[in-house]
Amino acid sequence: MRQSKLFTKTKKENPADEASKNAELLIRGGFIHKEMAGVYTYLPLGLRTLKKIEKIIREEMNAIGGQEVSMTALQDPEIWKKTGRWDDDVVDVWFKTKLKNDTELGLGCTHEEPITNMMTNFISSYRDLPMFAYQFQTKFRNELRAKAGILRGREFLMKDMYSFCKDEKEHDEFYEKSKVAYMNVYKRVGLGHITYIVFASGGMFSKYSHEFQTITSVGEDLIYLDENKGIAVNKEVLNDDVLTSLGLKRENLVEHKAIEVGNIFTYGKRYSEPLNLNFMNETGESNPVFMGAYGIGVSRLMGTVVEALSDDKGIIWPEEIAPFKVHLLALGDSEKVTAQANMIYEQLNEAGVEVLFDDRLENSAGEKFADADLLGMPYRAVVSERSITAGGIELKKRTEEKGKIVSLEELLKIVSEKN
Repeated sequence: MRQSKLFTKTKKENPADEASKNAELLIRGGFIHKEMAGVYTYLPLGLRTLKKIEKIIREEMNAIGGQEVSMTALQDPEIWKKTGRWDDDVVDVWFKTKLKNDTELGLGCTHEEPITNMMTNFISSYRDLPMFAYQFQTKFRNELRAKAGILRGREFLMKDMYSFCKDEKEHDEFYEKSKVAYMNVYKRVGLGHITYIVFASGGMFSKYSHEFQTITSVGEDLIYLDENKGIAVNKEVLNDDVLTSLGLKRENLVEHKAIEVGNIFTYGKRYSEPLNLNFMNETGESNPVFMGAYGIGVSRLMGTVVEALSDDKGIIWPEEIAPFKVHLLALGDSEKVTAQANMIYEQLNEAGVEVLFDDRLENSAGEKFADADLLGMPYRAVVSERSITAGGIELKKRTEEKGKIVSLEELLKIVSEKN
């Protein structure tokens, strides 16, 4: 991508109506555009990162047997009434609307009911189980206060997976696999070193659920971490019984603020019984299917990466989710620099390296450097009269203070490596 052709532009000033770092940096960098409170458009750079996070999640879900579907956002109230969750006193974030014939509908805030109802068409025997289905779906939640940029929105992208098993034992086996898969996701997006599995409340569904929390000073949740054991507990369930059951001592726990980047639940028969999702076992008896659910907010995860990994200059994208691996800068307008930069751009493209080429003629070197820091690609490669005189290209990682002069061959070798 030539930056001169990119319709989005960077901004020097923070948006006046945003207080969170993720929103400020993503809007200034031209990754997202705010439509209204809690509702954002993903622009070319932002969408590239969002799709890369989605790809990582898809690969990890497929690896544990997940099958991808795409369900509807429009929801039939009758299904939700069977579980009692159409009532606004039970679920208070519904967006509800009506068709022209006055039929009431909802916009999906989650999908337990419709996927359970759908599975009655495909699950009837123990031979059909286990089954694991997931989707990437835009969710709609009528939050009283949308805040923190893309961390808490009214419209957002979510991966939700649902497991359908014969019994609790089969469910528990998959549940443990899902923990590993989730941690693989967080490692791959660059958050593995500060993300923990946290014991939390299971609400009406189970004694516990498990959250995945990323430690950051702007987090809304408080977790208590035993750093030696790597076990954490959400404040909401911090009591002596929980600590005893987990083998933890209060004096060994350290309090941290954290952002929830995923959660997994054991539902058991909470949805299968009211929606008549049953199967015949080996002896011909009918039993309710044993269920679980597994969620990751994809857009929320993107915002968390920005919150956790940025510095005072801008974003620091991990390589696997960066919009481009290399940000190539041409400094000055001499024919020699232009020709050299264009040649390097073509060579990187031919080598399959994703590169954003700042070929803009009207911007100064200082502006280009500032934009490169703000946009946060893993590598910055600079072509200038000075670099050509020194015999190559100035290459610098986003996390490094100083660059070094490398040849084109060295550049291609370094940026083609998978780190």
